[in-house]
Amino acid sequence: MADCSENKILDYVKNNWKDDDFFGYQFLNGLNPMVIRRCETLPDNFRVTDDMISQHSNGPSWLDQEMQCGNIFLCDYKLLDEVETREIHGKQQYLAAPLVLLYKKADDKLVPIAIQLKQKPGPDNPIFLPTDSPQDWLLAKTFVRSAEFNLHELNFHLLRTHLLAEVFAVSTWRNLPMVHPLYKLLIPHTRYTLHINVLARKVLISENGVLTTVASSGGEGMFKILGKSLSSMTYRSLCIPDDIADRGMENTPNFYYRDDGLKLWNSLHRFVAGILNLYYKTDEDVEEDPELQNWIRDIFRRGFLSNTNSGIPNKLTTVADLVKFVTMVIFTGSVQHSAVNSGQYDFGGWMPNLPSTMERPPPTEKGKASEATIMEALPDKSTTYSTTNTLYVLTQEYADVVPLGNYPEEHFTEKEPHSLIKAFQNELKQLSDEIKKRNEKLDVPYEYLDPEKIGNSVTI
Repeated sequence: MADCSENKILDYVKNNWKDDDFFGYQFLNGLNPMVIRRCETLPDNFRVTDDMISQHSNGPSWLDQEMQCGNIFLCDYKLLDEVETREIHGKQQYLAAPLVLLYKKADDKLVPIAIQLKQKPGPDNPIFLPTDSPQDWLLAKTFVRSAEFNLHELNFHLLRTHLLAEVFAVSTWRNLPMVHPLYKLLIPHTRYTLHINVLARKVLISENGVLTTVASSGGEGMFKILGKSLSSMTYRSLCIPDDIADRGMENTPNFYYRDDGLKLWNSLHRFVAGILNLYYKTDEDVEEDPELQNWIRDIFRRGFLSNTNSGIPNKLTTVADLVKFVTMVIFTGSVQHSAVNSGQYDFGGWMPNLPSTMERPPPTEKGKASEATIMEALPDKSTTYSTTNTLYVLTQEYADVVPLGNYPEEHFTEKEPHSLIKAFQNELKQLSDEIKKRNEKLDVPYEYLDPEKIGNSVTI
């Protein structure tokens, strides 16, 4: 396993994990940029007052005013509420379901200003503040980072990339003949997906799998989180332009996941539209394609359990709808997977920044935390070793990776698709150059959506 000195981002994490600036930064450009949203009104169960937050030099004076200005953000881990935790090495483990309030300062840096570790407010569930003792504040932030590990791995990584990519792949193989244009377009983006998911079921999430045995939510809790995550998943949340808009994150500065992701979505959308418009000249062509309709129906029924509230279509009626859905399918297994997979060791290789579990319950009062109690709350050596070793393996680049936009096997024989592929590759090359140039100026470069580093499919 690499040490911190060989990994510049991991080295930065090791030296800055306690800092509020870096804690806030990770919600935008860390391992999981999917939870944060602009806060326009406080949730009823998170009773933060002006008096609480105005005492700190980094905090705002008036919450309502700053919310109206778009400077207040919320991260809510309610999907982890009432999740049963397991024992590890004979010791009960713990998991918080925090609410985190963040503030965009005048220098555009995002800092936490209030943390509540459980969903239900009450005297045994204090709101922790930067003005509390450094130990209280650090312990509260560490419980948030542990919640982040559990929600990220099960919802945003396993469910929303690996398992969805499998649904799309199986439906493609089951319903589309090899001569179908959609088969030809999608098949390169299914490479190794079933293989890696079978391995994941066996090695990571089985009864004795690594994730099951190192995460506080392993076992019954894991299935509860997956169930709650699936029932709350929407089509809009899988399409980055809609998701960014719904979270109110269009104008948040220094949000590189959004900047790079939207450019990749738009480039991919143009490419998909170009290909599909060659074969579907009218909306009627889409409606009258029985194989295509079987494909989308299979995805709706077996992937989303016929949940109409998800917004996932059970039929496609226009070329525009087809293009958007296919863009989402390819984006999910390539771009989105890279965003939530490739940084696992960078941000989790230094365990205190991303603990897989906590060995003490969330604090119920202030003034009790010390360096000793923080150390007691962190995972033991064996759990830490298993976790960081797994994160290292999951983020290695392998020799046979096929980068996004590369199609070594030629499925299209006509001239027009080849021209569109070449144009798509040129756009990706230009974007890669732009990202490299930007990253030269950043203390923590955001490389996960550099097209050169994105795989064509979920392969690891």
